[in-house]
Amino acid sequence: MAARGFPYTDLKDFIAALERAGELRRIDVPVDPTLEISEVVTRTVRAGGPALLFERPTRGEMPVAINLFGTEKRMAMALGVDSLDEVGARIGAMIKPELPVGWSGIREGLGKVMQLKSVPPRKVKTAPCQEVVYRGEDVDLNRLPGLQVWPDDGGIFHNYGLTHTKHPETGKRNLGLYRLQQHGRNTLGMHWQIHKDSTAHHAVAERLGQRLPVAIAIGCDPVVSYAASAPLPSDIDEYLFAGFLRGERVEMVDCLTVPLQVPAHAQIVLEGYLEPGERLPEGPFGDHTGFYTPVEPFPVLHIEAMTMQRKPVYHSIITSKPPQEDHGLGKATERIFQPLLKLMIPDIVDYDLPAAGVFHNCAIVSIRKRYPKHAQKVMNAIWGAHLMSLTKLIVIVDEDCDVHDYNEVAFRAFGNVDYARDLLLTEGPVDHLDHSSYQQFWGGKAGVDATRKLPTEGYTRGWPEEMTMAPEVTALVDKRWKEYGI
Repeated sequence: MAARGFPYTDLKDFIAALERAGELRRIDVPVDPTLEISEVVTRTVRAGGPALLFERPTRGEMPVAINLFGTEKRMAMALGVDSLDEVGARIGAMIKPELPVGWSGIREGLGKVMQLKSVPPRKVKTAPCQEVVYRGEDVDLNRLPGLQVWPDDGGIFHNYGLTHTKHPETGKRNLGLYRLQQHGRNTLGMHWQIHKDSTAHHAVAERLGQRLPVAIAIGCDPVVSYAASAPLPSDIDEYLFAGFLRGERVEMVDCLTVPLQVPAHAQIVLEGYLEPGERLPEGPFGDHTGFYTPVEPFPVLHIEAMTMQRKPVYHSIITSKPPQEDHGLGKATERIFQPLLKLMIPDIVDYDLPAAGVFHNCAIVSIRKRYPKHAQKVMNAIWGAHLMSLTKLIVIVDEDCDVHDYNEVAFRAFGNVDYARDLLLTEGPVDHLDHSSYQQFWGGKAGVDATRKLPTEGYTRGWPEEMTMAPEVTALVDKRWKEYGI
C-alpha cells in the first residue's frame, strides 16, 4: 500500500480494491484476445457490469485487466475519492479570483494549484517494473496479450500504453495515451495525432536529424493512467498533476536503454527509439467513433528493451461506439476540469460532454444569460479554449436547465429554438479521427442557442412562462404518496 495514505501503489492494488468492493470479476477459462475478449467486454460494459480480469488469455503470458474505469463509481475509486466532483472542488477552492480570464488564466490557475500542492515525482534506484529484463533478440511483444478488438483491425493493438517522450531541445517531458499497433516482434506503430505534444517532439527530432527516445509503460497505477489521458496544457507536467491527485509523489525510475524515466510500479515497460523519417502504414482501427479509421503512415518504434514485474498484469481498453469504458475517463475529465473551464469562461454555470457525442464532439453548456447574443459569445469562447476547440456541436441552455438531464436538454433544444435565428454555423479544427468532415482536420461546427430569447434579440412576442406545479400541491402529494397505492 502507498506510504502516506493513497490507497494504491500499483495496478494490482487497484484490482484488489475493486474485487473487495464487488466491482471485479475473474474469468478463469481460456479466452482469445483476438475478438473474443472484445465481445465479452462490450456486452459487460453495455450491461453496466464489472471490471474484468481474464486470467487465461490464449495468447500472451499474463492476465488481461480491462473495464477498470467503465463507471463513474470505479473512476472515483481510481482517484481515491467518493465523487468525481471532489477533485474539481479541490482545484476550484485553490484558484484565486484575481487570475486573468482566458487561456492564460486556465494555465496559470492550474499552475498555481500544482505549486500549492506540489508533489513532484520521486526518483528511485530500483523498481518492480525492472524485475524481469529482456534485451535485443529476447524482446518479443508476443509475450503480451495485445488485443485485436474488431474484425477489420490491422492486427494486434496495445490500447493503454502510456507513452513518454522529451522535447529534444527543452527537455520538457510529455506523457500521452496513444494506441500502438504491433508491427512485429519488436516494432510498434505510434498513432500520434497532429494536436498532441509527442507529435511536436517527434517533429523537432526529425528536423534535427535525431532519433527520438520513447518509453511506454503498461499497467500503471490508476491515477497515472488517468493523468496520461487528461487534456493538460503542454507546460503542466502530467506527473506533477498525478502527484496532486494522489496527494503524494509518484515513484519513477531511469530506463535501462533510453534517457527517460517511467513509473517504478508499472507492470511492463517498453524502451526504444524512432528513426527520423521512418513511417509504416498504421490501421485500420475500430475507434471510439464507432468506425474504422483509415490506414495512414505513422512513426515506428524499435524496441531495444522490455522490462516487467515478475507476475505482471496487462492493462488494456476496448474502443467502440458508446457506451464503452472511456465514458468513465471522459466524465472524470469533465468534472475535474470544470472549475478551470469556468475560470476561462466565467459565463458558464455547468457543462456536460455526452458519451454519445464521443465527448469532444458535443458540449451542453448552461449559462446565466445577461445580454443579447450571450449564448453565441459563449459558443465562440468554447471554440477558442484549448482542446475544446475540437467540439463540433455546442448546445447552450439557461442556468435552470440541468445539463446532465438529457431529456430536459432535448426539450429545450428541440422545442425552444427558431433554427433560422438561433443556429450558428462556422468552421474550425476537428479531431484527427473525425471521418465526417469533408477535409481531414477541419470542418463545420454548429451552435444551438436554446436559451430564453430577449426582446433585445429581436424576440418581441413575450417569452411564455414554463408550467410548474404549485409547491404546496407537490408537498401534499409527497406526503400522501403511499396512500394512493400506486
